[in-house]
Amino acid sequence: MAVPKQKKGRGATHTRRSANSRLDAPARSVCPQCGATKLPHRVCPNCGHYRDREVIVTE
Repeated sequence: MAVPKQKKGRGATHTRRSANSRLDAPARSVCPQCGATKLPHRVCPNCGHYRDREVIVTE
């Protein structure tokens, strides 16, 4: 059975563990009504439309 010859260093261990903890930027989409950026599958905070319907009345 294979056995490591030396102990892995602290830097190698932390580099491997930290590779999974990076954050990605949230996805963005464009509102077809007003052209503002919004989160996908959510009501547009600028105009209140979702799927070509006005869901929230905004002024």
